Amino acid sequence: MAKFLNKFGWADRFFRNIEMEDPETPNVESVTREFNRGMWTIGYTGQSPERIKMHMENQHTFDRTTLQAIGGPADGDYYGLPWPSWGSADMKHPGTPNLYDLSKRVSEGGLTFRARFGVERDGDNMLAEGVYSKDSDIQDGYPEFTMQMLIDLGWDNELTAAERSVIDGIAGVKTNWKTDLSGGIQRVAIAHECAPFGNAKARAVVWTFPDPVPVHREPLYTNRRDLVEDYPTYEDRKFYRLPTMYASIQKQDFSKEYPMILTSGRLVEYEGGADESRSNPWLAELQQDMFVEINTRDANNLGVRDGAQVWVEGPEGAKVKVMAMVTERVGEGVAFMPFHFGGHLEGVDLRDKYPDGADPFVLGESSNTAQTYGYDSVTQMQETKATLCKIWTA
Repeated sequence: MAKFLNKFGWADRFFRNIEMEDPETPNVESVTREFNRGMWTIGYTGQSPERIKMHMENQHTFDRTTLQAIGGPADGDYYGLPWPSWGSADMKHPGTPNLYDLSKRVSEGGLTFRARFGVERDGDNMLAEGVYSKDSDIQDGYPEFTMQMLIDLGWDNELTAAERSVIDGIAGVKTNWKTDLSGGIQRVAIAHECAPFGNAKARAVVWTFPDPVPVHREPLYTNRRDLVEDYPTYEDRKFYRLPTMYASIQKQDFSKEYPMILTSGRLVEYEGGADESRSNPWLAELQQDMFVEINTRDANNLGVRDGAQVWVEGPEGAKVKVMAMVTERVGEGVAFMPFHFGGHLEGVDLRDKYPDGADPFVLGESSNTAQTYGYDSVTQMQETKATLCKIWTA
């Protein structure tokens, strides 16, 4: 990154808050402090380079079941400081092992349900009623903490002068726990065993979603044509001026030419697109080939042998060349591909396109090539869990 930024002349701005070992090497502890400072809005600022190093150096003191340190320098901390880890590192919040646990004090890793959807909806109270975290000084529901809320509770005098100065400089009484860069609002709330983000009821109806209560909608590319009428997708629409097709795709029957269900998922050895993990020699050795899992019956019907190269084509016309894994792990009529590979495109090895030294040890086809159009109305992500394909020997 430093080489890139130096080349284009704005490294000084990018690294203005980060110490440099030399012009091309940022100090890792300084980088950690920088991203730590940027996480006030999610309540994850309790980690510091020193605390993380301490956990690594004292792994033997953490219980393998609870992941909580028993004695030693990290006594009471949960390993790795799971989110949220509130306030500054000096506050020493131990991290939160479970997001919703009223049996523990907030200061010890307990937590309520976040109040992020307002205090009422259509006249119904959205805050918790009669439930609260252990030893909470507010024994009922409450909204997200703000400076005004501290004043109303009479807790504002517990802020230090430095904290109050920062809060006044941000938004005064409108400053909330997410925008208070002093950490004072979080600190005072937790001193009273209250969750800075409030104590509310779980939200079961998401009124901002197209389906406030989840319903089944048959995938756009489906071989269950009998379910389309009862479980249709949405009508075609526009999102931010972008035409998005739903029903116009689902009304077409692709299942005769593409009879198999295709899904995708992850492997434990790799992560995401896996350029980094496929560049790790130990991980790359464990998964050396992109593959598709095919049920034994389907493989025999298709004349596909385990370990053979096959083509997998999606109903939008793109295809990938991968190794067949014949297995009972997938059902008849179903094929599975991992999504961690790249560097091949429709049977062509693109290793020569990488800059010198940038190519991972393992390349392979991207499963997305054979996947199909997006339909999720909330995230607008492509549907990679339920589409169709056809498979034949390469």
